[in-house]
Amino acid sequence: MLYLIVNNQIIMNEYRLEIKWGIIFIIMMLVWMTLENLTGLHDIHIDKHPIYTNLIAIPSILIFVLALREKRKKVYGGAMTFKQGFITGLIITIVVAIFSPLVQYIFSTSISPEYFTNAANYAVENGKMTREQADKYFNMNNYLVQSFIVAIMMGVITSALVALFVRKKA
Repeated sequence: MLYLIVNNQIIMNEYRLEIKWGIIFIIMMLVWMTLENLTGLHDIHIDKHPIYTNLIAIPSILIFVLALREKRKKVYGGAMTFKQGFITGLIITIVVAIFSPLVQYIFSTSISPEYFTNAANYAVENGKMTREQADKYFNMNNYLVQSFIVAIMMGVITSALVALFVRKKA
């Protein structure tokens, strides 16, 4: 038992930076979703949501850049290989992916509980989907799964791209 606690402590210390940046990313997601809701992108301006929601890529990439730069400076002494940066990004991605269903749940129940209804109605009213398709797509269960899958996919891509630019030879 003591061995397990010691090993868990070592793991937590080894990945402290990644966990910190994963939490920062999660907080950014909740703030972003709140801002989308406050600006009407979940109701009155829902037609613009598919366009403006993509701007989340900017703070997302920035967080990964800051995280990898901090890891490079504090852990790797100013030098970082692509592999080291990519692995750092993947660990952040895992933290974000693990908590993404919780973030989606908070969004769906507290931040914007009307989003699924509004999005489904908009899709049907504008001939983008049938009612059955919209109801099947815009619901909590589907978004819980999607949030996890998208977090993994986008995290892997972002990790690779940022690691490519943040790498630095000794």
